[in-house]
Amino acid sequence: MLTAYLQRYPQEAGHLAEPLRILSEGQGFASRRTFPMHVTVGALLVRNGAEVLLIEHLAYGLTLQPGGHLEPTDWRGLAGGVGRDRLDPNQVVPVSTLPAYVEHWQVPARSSKDEPEHYHLDIGYAFTTASAQVGRIQESEVTGVAWYPLDLAGRLVGPRIARAISAPAQAD
Repeated sequence: MLTAYLQRYPQEAGHLAEPLRILSEGQGFASRRTFPMHVTVGALLVRNGAEVLLIEHLAYGLTLQPGGHLEPTDWRGLAGGVGRDRLDPNQVVPVSTLPAYVEHWQVPARSSKDEPEHYHLDIGYAFTTASAQVGRIQESEVTGVAWYPLDLAGRLVGPRIARAISAPAQAD
């Protein structure tokens, strides 16, 4: 999957060289206890081509896309923090089987979770919906969730928003 991603976005090869080296030398990257790096997932959900679902992340104090550490099912990545019991998967369509973005970023130490400073390799997918609604938030993870206009979401979260709306649909 990462090879196919880098074929689509070859300009990112330099930025992803170190995490790819780490991946090639180890295992267990789905576990949040794997250091110095583990894999997380993110979901960019675009509603009616005009809005993106974003969360206010409790631990980092940032506005960003829903996501989280890998779990037994991929559904948690989109449902993480936004009311898994209320977001109907039948109303959400993946844009492509390839990620819309792959980012490698440093996470500060969190003594409350017994986590040293480490890195996340965040793999994000784009989804579309015409009418998905958000239910109760998971207060242990987020302080808020809302639909943001694309231009504001792009300013808050960055270029991955543009990828979510422009990524070509693919029959991978």
